[in-house]
Amino acid sequence: MLRQVTAIRYVTPLREGGSLPGVVEADDLGTYVAKFRGAGQGPKALVAEVICGELARRLELRVPSLVVLDIDPVIGRAEPDQEVQELLRNSGGANLGMDFLPGALGFDPVAHPVDPTLASRVLWFDAYVQNVDRSWRNPNLLIWHRDLWLIDHGAALYFHHNWPRAEAAVHRPYRAEDHVLAPYADRMAEADAELAPLITPELLAEVLALVPPEWLTAADFDSADAAREAYVAHLSQRVARSVDWLPAGDAA
Repeated sequence: MLRQVTAIRYVTPLREGGSLPGVVEADDLGTYVAKFRGAGQGPKALVAEVICGELARRLELRVPSLVVLDIDPVIGRAEPDQEVQELLRNSGGANLGMDFLPGALGFDPVAHPVDPTLASRVLWFDAYVQNVDRSWRNPNLLIWHRDLWLIDHGAALYFHHNWPRAEAAVHRPYRAEDHVLAPYADRMAEADAELAPLITPELLAEVLALVPPEWLTAADFDSADAAREAYVAHLSQRVARSVDWLPAGDAA
């Protein structure tokens, strides 16, 4: 599993996202952006964060380090916002923490042009995991130490919100016209040839093993092993059918 830490202080909410993430300090002296299991989409958003974040990392895309963040709701007692207090009360136990990148800048496509190879790799990855949340309105990209970092994958893998219809999503094309990196991504065939062979059932199983069992069994599955097998099967089938969903190089 992911490294586990315990939250010791709730610092401030981040109101950019609909799920109301917050900045917390932990017992390892680290500062994290917390994604709460008690938020709107529940544990499935955290499952998507781990699968996508750790898979992206293994494809050599930059993602802040992820941890399992244990939260005692008592840390929210001094928080004046009633919405935050309720969120913390509903999120006791294992939550997700993403390493806070101090001084990071939000991605601006005008100020931060992206290398076509990197843009194509990110667009390929988002198409594969069906990430609908990388638009110019909400890029979910940061610039830190002049490098591009990927964040916020809770809206990806939307097939897992309706497992009976997940099979149809294997072949579903990815609409890339709103993707913030589409204007730079003119090497999609090369990205597919490079990345698709890396995603093996063994790699997917390695990534799924990092997801806490209680998140996987919160809905749909009786056991974590059954859930892991279902995710590995679906994602293996999708990567084998990239011809069906791969955006064209002129996606913009």
